[in-house]
Amino acid sequence: MAFVITAFIFIFLSWFIRVTYETISFYWLSPRRIKKIMEKQGLRGPKPRPLIGNLLDMASLIASSTSKDMPTISHDIVDRLLPHYLLWSRKYGKRYIYWNGFEPRMCLTDPDMIKELLTKYNPLSGKSWLQQQGSKNFIGNGLLMANGNAWYHQRHIVSPAFMSDKLKSYAGYVVECTKDMLQLLENTFESGKNEVEIGELMTSLTADIISRIEFGSNFEKGSKIFNLLNILQKKCAQASRHLCLPGSRFFPSKYNKDIKSLKTEVEGLLMEIIESRKTCVEMGRSESYGNDILGILMNELKNKKRDGFSLNLQLIMDECKTFFFAGHETTALLLTWTIMLLASNPEWQEKLREEVAQVCNGATPSMDHLPKLRLLSMIINESLRLYPPATLLPRMAFEDIKLGDLLIPKGLSIWIPVLAIHHDKELWGNDANEFNPDRFASKSFVSSRFLPFGAGPRNCIGQSFAVMEAKIILAMLVSKFRFKISDNYRHSPVVVLTIKPKHGVQVCLEPLHT
Repeated sequence: MAFVITAFIFIFLSWFIRVTYETISFYWLSPRRIKKIMEKQGLRGPKPRPLIGNLLDMASLIASSTSKDMPTISHDIVDRLLPHYLLWSRKYGKRYIYWNGFEPRMCLTDPDMIKELLTKYNPLSGKSWLQQQGSKNFIGNGLLMANGNAWYHQRHIVSPAFMSDKLKSYAGYVVECTKDMLQLLENTFESGKNEVEIGELMTSLTADIISRIEFGSNFEKGSKIFNLLNILQKKCAQASRHLCLPGSRFFPSKYNKDIKSLKTEVEGLLMEIIESRKTCVEMGRSESYGNDILGILMNELKNKKRDGFSLNLQLIMDECKTFFFAGHETTALLLTWTIMLLASNPEWQEKLREEVAQVCNGATPSMDHLPKLRLLSMIINESLRLYPPATLLPRMAFEDIKLGDLLIPKGLSIWIPVLAIHHDKELWGNDANEFNPDRFASKSFVSSRFLPFGAGPRNCIGQSFAVMEAKIILAMLVSKFRFKISDNYRHSPVVVLTIKPKHGVQVCLEPLHT
């Protein structure tokens, strides 16, 4: 008996010492080691506070800069959305170290170094623990948050869903849903109302499209999942602010309880769809699980474990949540900001309308028309430059790497401020804060300074779908309506994970046939 007790105490002490050391190393030793290495290379930054780092400084600066609406429609928004970047880059240079809680981050804006990081060092960098924990209850371990071998296999599994033949089949859903939306706008106009808030309309439209593409005939349940994910996204964004406190994700707080409840509800709806498809195959009513995104993932379940990776139902649900969020959020915001830009720049709207009329000749836009809509491509690129959905692109080094003239130690997060790079006058000229689609007339722009979908092997897998969807919707919209910015519109971009209009985008519509 004494031997058993001694063994138990020994095991417990060994476990306690190991956990204590790992915790101290994670929260203190490793960050301090990284700080010293970077200081020796001349990189410094604002002084961090214990545990929370520079989070309060950033929150205070952003709260102050976004407290008021902008007096006019100006695209000079870096000082509004990234005021800390401007403050610290002026004081410490464009390469500096700041602290996201206990996680040290290096700001990186050099295009050549960004290209090297995102291409050459893709296998040795990825998402940090803080990022993964912040989205764990939202999109889980889906492709967006996966690293290493898991990321490689997940990317391989889902890539067939975005091949050209699949995009052609998705185009039919886009056209069908857009026609319904245009009919709704015509009915609204005929009822005597000509002003609409385009942001909510585009969010609803893209959610309807991705519901049909991802879940096929189960798109009505997909709409319920979409509404729940929207709430869950906001809750997780609020809860992630406290991740710098050790063990905060286990606190029995209202946020954590609400998040777990919403996650359970979302996954319950997903499991209903999954189980119904499994039943159809098992009873012989169907030979496969379907040709939509969910079906592609479920068909992969039959494959054996590969290189230590195997797909399971939880991962399928995580992938569904990931693509549902990314599949509608990015496109909805791209459409919203592009319509705002066209509504406030009528000369470009007319040019686009003429191009669509010439290329489509009155027909509904198809995949064959899209490559010929060059002006539309330029307008979309300029919209993505001025209002990229994500303001920053983070990567963490998993090994010591040599990046340009710098030694990047293992554990250092690298922060690429996409919005600041897209508005940099040294990279884009003195008109960097102006709407000028002509800058994309040639393909001479460097990809490492245009990063709306990231770059390298880990770029956004759904970017071709997002651009295809946006082109069809915009082409159909300008063919039916002329629109101008409403006097009620208040220009007030804010960041809630992505760049959004705080008060929506109000436009006044006029049907062309009148």
